[in-house]
Amino acid sequence: MAESRAAARYAKALLDLAVESNVLEEVHADMQLFVRTCEENRSLLSLWQSPIVSHLKKMAVLRELFQSRVHPVSYSVFEIITRKNREEILFEVARTFHRLYNQYKGIQEATVITTFPIDENLRSQFEEMVRKASGKQGVELTEKVDAQLIGGFLLQVGDRQIDESVKGKLQRLGQQLAKTGA
Repeated sequence: MAESRAAARYAKALLDLAVESNVLEEVHADMQLFVRTCEENRSLLSLWQSPIVSHLKKMAVLRELFQSRVHPVSYSVFEIITRKNREEILFEVARTFHRLYNQYKGIQEATVITTFPIDENLRSQFEEMVRKASGKQGVELTEKVDAQLIGGFLLQVGDRQIDESVKGKLQRLGQQLAKTGA
């Protein structure tokens, strides 16, 4: 819990600094690059969280991987966090920064789960549903495929969920039948 609070504080400070320095888009791209790199190479996450790996070794890895690829504002925050021996929160800082960026830009995050990959037409329909549900014009839609839904879709917008899946309908029907004793 303390780590996520610290990550949120660093992410908020980074957002404020990026806005003030007029480099918000660059820093946002850097944070997305950091998250993608860590997700594609899970050993990096282990490295940041390892108490066995020295602080200097972690700094060397950060320098090698990111110093020439990210904006100096982004790298300076990586460096500050590493100097304070808080490398274990780097990934969470980058993820939290993305959420704060979306809030700042008025972008609604949503997830749609279907039984098949959706095409551009369906994607735009789901984005329109999210706009209507959230009142925000910007939409970041994450798409997932889950064959267990049988058919239909599941749309999550913030803390709301629209379940139009066959699996969900069958579960609700089963609950209604159980209540009536049929």
